[in-house]
Amino acid sequence: MNYISTRGAGIGERHTFSDILLGGLAKDGGLYLPNEYPKVSADELARWRALPYADLAFEILRKFSDDIPDEDLRELTRRTYTAQVYCNVRDEENAAQITPLKTLGVEGGTPLSLLELSNGPTLAFKDMAMQLLGNLFEYTLAKHGQTLNILGATSGDTGSAAEYAMRGKKGIRVFMLSPHKKMSAFQTAQMYSLQDPNIFNIAIEGVFDDCQDIVKAVSNDHAFKAQQKIGTVNSINWARVVAQVVYYFKGYFAATKSNDERVSFTVPSGNFGNVCAGHIARMMGLPVEKLVVATNENDVLDEFFRTGIYRVRKSSETYHTSSPSMDISKASNFERFVFDLLGRDPKRVLQLFRDVEEKGGFDLQASGDFARVQEFGFVSGRSSHDDRVDTIRDVFEQYDTMIDTHTADGVKVAREHLQAGIPMIVLETAQPIKFGETIREALEREPERPAAFSGIENLPQRFEVLGNDAERVKEFVAERTR
Repeated sequence: MNYISTRGAGIGERHTFSDILLGGLAKDGGLYLPNEYPKVSADELARWRALPYADLAFEILRKFSDDIPDEDLRELTRRTYTAQVYCNVRDEENAAQITPLKTLGVEGGTPLSLLELSNGPTLAFKDMAMQLLGNLFEYTLAKHGQTLNILGATSGDTGSAAEYAMRGKKGIRVFMLSPHKKMSAFQTAQMYSLQDPNIFNIAIEGVFDDCQDIVKAVSNDHAFKAQQKIGTVNSINWARVVAQVVYYFKGYFAATKSNDERVSFTVPSGNFGNVCAGHIARMMGLPVEKLVVATNENDVLDEFFRTGIYRVRKSSETYHTSSPSMDISKASNFERFVFDLLGRDPKRVLQLFRDVEEKGGFDLQASGDFARVQEFGFVSGRSSHDDRVDTIRDVFEQYDTMIDTHTADGVKVAREHLQAGIPMIVLETAQPIKFGETIREALEREPERPAAFSGIENLPQRFEVLGNDAERVKEFVAERTR
């Protein structure tokens, strides 16, 4: 398996999984992808159906990481995906499944289900990949005698998932950027209450896209990146995306009885990383009918999948919503899909994303490329605050199930794309406690809270507020790595 950049770097060179694991962006500013997607045979699908999650993860990841010995990779996945790590299940009988499938009911002749992805340490789907990433990082760094300074950006859940995965890990420091006062109280407390000496929280005066732009700016300063040994855990990191591919296979097996059936997935999406993993699973051969992209009021992705126009918003045009982890107007992982959509032409991808920086977007309808979107199974929809409240209330009243705001966006949009006889799986993204204000508005009751998180909002918090300035962030990192 060789890896190349969406913008051309690496073509004709050798880049292994371990080579790109710690680095994040490619040297040309593009994102890494395998030179071709590995295919899954019918025999493999049949054999994988009965595997526990950890062993399914091993089988899928080994297709992308042939430079890691099988015995080491198997040990890493089995250490990561345990009932002890993913213990925050609502139904203890399902703890061993890691990602249990909860069927809500049949609507319009279609089974509608939730794939529970938020049973990990921070109650968000980001734990599914981040816990593995922490173990992979520690393994690789120890093997080569190296250290790593992780620089990341979060709109809510990535930060806490990364910090909980990396806290106490040897040779690793975490510098996490988040938009100041724009996360929920619970999300803020999860991150800022950590007191581990290798964790640094930086609140940026701006929105998430500003945080993400700073991470990219630092990553593109190759001298600084090399000197300070900067890596990333954002979904621009390939290992995070490929780890998320696993639960699409697990969800498919849980929703079907044979590999002749097809399913659709709806994915609440802001940065396109989660649904990009579904795209990869489909390219590998998983029988996926539709990939439904659900956005909130920050509907950059919905606009693209309806019109072919990708138009990023300015910070002043980015809404602060009740599903804040999707308050993103520049979807960094989207470039991976565009690379595939354009027949893997790096020159065209480079030009398009130059247009994003210089003109604010691009139009694939005018060029005729947008017509190919249907070949990849993508459709989309948009949700508002009122939609979220109505959906949370309806799902609770109909199915006695409490869902968070982002999952509510997913359910609302999923219902617009149901096809009779084809199961629809909505990827649950977080537990309701993370967004208590909207749950109280919808249900007039407190959200369910796992016992381990009692009183977290009252704990002392440790963070620094910085302006929207990449140079100041670099100074902050350098001061703490001397």
